Amino acid sequence: MKVSKISKEQKKEEIVKTACKLFAKNGYYNTTIPDIAEALGMSVGNLYNYFKSKEELAKYIMQYSSKLLGEEIRNINEMDLPTKEKIFLLVKRFIEIAEENPELIDYFLRVFLSNREVFSKGCEGFLCVQEVVTEIMLFLEEGVKKGDLRNQDLFTAFVTIMGPLGGLVFLKGENILMDNPLKYSEELAENIWRALKA
Repeated sequence: MKVSKISKEQKKEEIVKTACKLFAKNGYYNTTIPDIAEALGMSVGNLYNYFKSKEELAKYIMQYSSKLLGEEIRNINEMDLPTKEKIFLLVKRFIEIAEENPELIDYFLRVFLSNREVFSKGCEGFLCVQEVVTEIMLFLEEGVKKGDLRNQDLFTAFVTIMGPLGGLVFLKGENILMDNPLKYSEELAENIWRALKA
């Protein structure tokens, strides 16, 4: 029983990665469930056993991405380290995840942000990315409590962290960066630290 559950989760992950690539490459509206099924070598009916609709799949991808990144940030939050070191780790780990799963970041930038109407029911605002938002919020609260970070508006602080990270990954996706994104991680982390520190 446990084996089939694991294989179902692995299949879902495979569907997510394939759908991400197709959505980002062809656009959300130009990608159909049959396109995704064909790319996976599975029947349309079988794909519908995992996701009832393209919209459900689109929302699941965002929740899956948020959970993945949220868990990584939670691990960093739980470490007994100075706030500055945590920022450096967070930046490095975000870039590593983007390198390991480029399709997820591509999806966020090219589908989630430009097709907001698809995510309007049950996925508005921060709902689809709540794990990431919660962990960033906890990180910021802890930093303020320690006296390391300025007490500022959550949205401003959130954008100060996530904006540069998304921007760097976007530049990588557009083949504009001269070097591997990890080469920029320390300087980027230093900039974020300086923008947030008390």
